[in-house]
Amino acid sequence: MKRMNWWKVLGLAGLAGVAATGAVIVRSERRRRAYTPEEIRRRLHERLAEAGTRGDPEA
Repeated sequence: MKRMNWWKVLGLAGLAGVAATGAVIVRSERRRRAYTPEEIRRRLHERLAEAGTRGDPEA
């Protein structure tokens, strides 16, 4: 009987982990969608400029 209780606890813990992961993904998606197109364009230009300064000198 005790063995079955451990499986229930393990199953509930797994379900809670899946729910928590889903919540984190939804939160990050909301944050990503909150950017305006101008903000996205500006951030991409900043990342491109930063990548250019860190680039391989032989390339």
